[in-house]
Amino acid sequence: MRTFIIRRLLNMLPLVMGITFISFGIIQLAPGDYFSQLALDPQTSPETIEHLRRTYGLDQPVAMQYMKWLWAALRFDFGYSFSWRMPVIDLIRERALNTMLLSVSSSAVAWLVAIPIGIYAAVRQYSLGDKVLSVLAFVGMSMPSFFAAFLLLYLAAVTGWFPIGGSTSAGYDALPLLGKLWDRVHHLILPVAVLSTGGMAGLMRLMRGNLLEILKGEYITTARSKGLREVTVILKHAVRNALNPFITLFGYQLAHILSGAALVEIILSWPGLGSLMLDAVMSKDLYLVMGSLYIGAILLILGNLVADLLLVVVDPRIRYEGAP
Repeated sequence: MRTFIIRRLLNMLPLVMGITFISFGIIQLAPGDYFSQLALDPQTSPETIEHLRRTYGLDQPVAMQYMKWLWAALRFDFGYSFSWRMPVIDLIRERALNTMLLSVSSSAVAWLVAIPIGIYAAVRQYSLGDKVLSVLAFVGMSMPSFFAAFLLLYLAAVTGWFPIGGSTSAGYDALPLLGKLWDRVHHLILPVAVLSTGGMAGLMRLMRGNLLEILKGEYITTARSKGLREVTVILKHAVRNALNPFITLFGYQLAHILSGAALVEIILSWPGLGSLMLDAVMSKDLYLVMGSLYIGAILLILGNLVADLLLVVVDPRIRYEGAP
């Protein structure tokens, strides 16, 4: 296992380098840069623009710019944001925490709701409850996240039940501890509801299908013939085996939530990496775009690694010592 983890971590280096190299090249293909826009201001002299380009190394060849940025990025030094006028790492640190809070909360809600519902639907196959839950699951899977975000945004604007935009209220610092906790949760309700809906529906259908297949197995029949209670048969024998495919999907679900969170953050004005990257792209803030992509790629790769390790915990029969 230790060899597998070390090998996977070492494989991260060329993968991240490839992602950043392609991204850096694509960004350079766009006409102009941040200072080209700044040059449109008549109060900014051409000499000042040229001095800023030299200061930030944008007057050098693209390959040299990338190598200097990569060497600094390996030490988590992403340079300086032109538009925000502060170090990129400080911006990303705050926004990445907000994105991870949103992603982890959405995943937790989706799993905690979908798994029990899927078990209920499988045990009560073809009942009225199973049919209603199946219809709701299909609706949730077919509804695009951006459409659900617009619907909930309209609901919040009409009713005033939920805050629109931001992760905290204006008077957040003056609130007591419990007040701060509730304020955070209150701002999370809308984006978490949007992100967890699609994942919840898919997990529920997958749990139902897996459990129905396992309940037909011979070892389930054997367990029942031994006189075990039905609750024990379902929870101890059937559900545990039905959960194995979910662990393999964990990393992919994290990738899906992180990518989907970007669009939801923009629509609902949640201060995360997605909205930050949009602002960076619109302002052609090179180092801010690259820093956000770098952190996002690392989070996705680590998510897949965690998924592989959790699969070993759930199913001890799996070993990675000989894995390529």
